[in-house]
Amino acid sequence: MTYRDAGVDIDAGDALVDRIKPLAARTMRPGVMAGIGGFGALFEVPRHLREPVLVSGTDGVGTKLRLAFEWQRHDTVGIDLVAMSVNDILVQGAEPLYFLDYFACGKLSVDTAARVVGGIARGCELAGCALIGGETAEMPGMYPDGEYDLAGFAVGAVEKSAIIDGAGIRAGDTVLGLASSGAHSNGYSLVRKILRHAGARPDQDLDGRPLGDVVMEPTRIYVKSVLAALAAHGAAIKGLAHITGGGLLENVPRILKPGLCARLHRDAWQWPALFQWLQAQGGVADQEMARVFNCGIGMVLVVDPAQADAIAATLRAQGETVHALGAIEARAEGGAQTIVD
Repeated sequence: MTYRDAGVDIDAGDALVDRIKPLAARTMRPGVMAGIGGFGALFEVPRHLREPVLVSGTDGVGTKLRLAFEWQRHDTVGIDLVAMSVNDILVQGAEPLYFLDYFACGKLSVDTAARVVGGIARGCELAGCALIGGETAEMPGMYPDGEYDLAGFAVGAVEKSAIIDGAGIRAGDTVLGLASSGAHSNGYSLVRKILRHAGARPDQDLDGRPLGDVVMEPTRIYVKSVLAALAAHGAAIKGLAHITGGGLLENVPRILKPGLCARLHRDAWQWPALFQWLQAQGGVADQEMARVFNCGIGMVLVVDPAQADAIAATLRAQGETVHALGAIEARAEGGAQTIVD
């Protein structure tokens, strides 16, 4: 008997590594000492930081992958994978340094895996971090043919004195929102249920685009634009919240001290067509929408009101769509920490 008889093709794994190496090479940056191919990846801590603090994050893509399988959309879920981790560590002011991925499947398709890793490499390029290593696991009997799972791990660094933790947030501070590119990688169990309920097809039209393109639009990576704003405005940016699972209602409170709440004005931004369609087709209440989805806002910044316009201008110059969402207020006893009215 051979390993191939048991369902594991070592030659396919070697072929995938050969396909991955040039993709990873495009993401290299200063600090990489040893990357793809070794037992461990080496990265030198940035020397320009006096007191460097490492910040790490890990995440997956969730049930958005089921649509990738059904619709054969494997090219962009890797961007989602990178985005979920690098956007998370960004909120503490960290610059992403390197990324590792874990790709697991029952039977390895080199072409499919290469498409996925191509997306991961593209996400790393957008975030300015190196794809420094990873793992491909072929496990017969663990996953149906054509299916796989993904996990990602990002490590970044921030000057200890520049860590953003929300401690300086006060009532009266301004809340800015950066537009999302779509549902990002959250709420897809509900998205899929609504798609089934509506009998929707990926080729049908939604606001001038195929529905499949809108639903699978990869998560926006905010790293370069937010780092530019931090470099220009420093401590005037008091808090950042990545709007992921839990939507607007549950992510903004993660950076607020007790006694504070964020009041967001519903008319401050227009929900993108995708969220309007999901709400209409699923009969989803406003509160549930805001608790599950980003509703068009992928990153929230709490800033000094005296510098809010300047910060917004910097972010717009970096290509972001910025909305003035509302303000921080004193929280009534027993009241919600995020109010959308």
